[in-house]
Amino acid sequence: MLKPYLNKDKIEAGCDEAGRGCLAGPVYAAAVILPTDFKLPLLNDSKKMTEKQRYAAREVIIKEAIAWAVGVVDPREIDKINILNASILAMHRALDKLDVRPNHLLVDGNRFKPYHQIPFDCIIKGDGRFSSIAAASVLAKTFRDDYMLKIADEYPAYSWDKNKGYPTKAHRAAILTDGACRYHRRSFRLLPNTTQGRLF
Repeated sequence: MLKPYLNKDKIEAGCDEAGRGCLAGPVYAAAVILPTDFKLPLLNDSKKMTEKQRYAAREVIIKEAIAWAVGVVDPREIDKINILNASILAMHRALDKLDVRPNHLLVDGNRFKPYHQIPFDCIIKGDGRFSSIAAASVLAKTFRDDYMLKIADEYPAYSWDKNKGYPTKAHRAAILTDGACRYHRRSFRLLPNTTQGRLF
């Protein structure tokens, strides 16, 4: 059972990211402020939900949230500042876009950088513990999936319509034969060190 809030008397925004472990594509993050009485039985850590459940939940979250927003950091930025900093930056960008100013943040994971002096708590596996973080995980995941499906048509060899940029065997096999493209994260180990391929 997800908890509806950590501090009932504060305007809490839950934050989470998607795409951190991918070889290609941006990292997405979402920030969500939910009503304290929000109820959505199927809501959970997005990784534990089916694709159909995630998209159904997204519609409810968008409709019923007090405020929500999505932030994005592209592959070139990821290469410049590293994926941890990029994930935090994506959360900050999502928070920048909220229509309602939170006075407390619940952040999935164990690392974050202060955002405009707003108090925050890092919650390990928070997307399976708090509704607002779970909602953020659903939005980040589904909006990123939408983007990866869009660019999959541009580079069909990498099977992004199926792997969404994660390091599957098919994805790495395509990098080996076709090389990397402009959506790949060049700072990531795209192929094992012992493998030769036309990366760039």
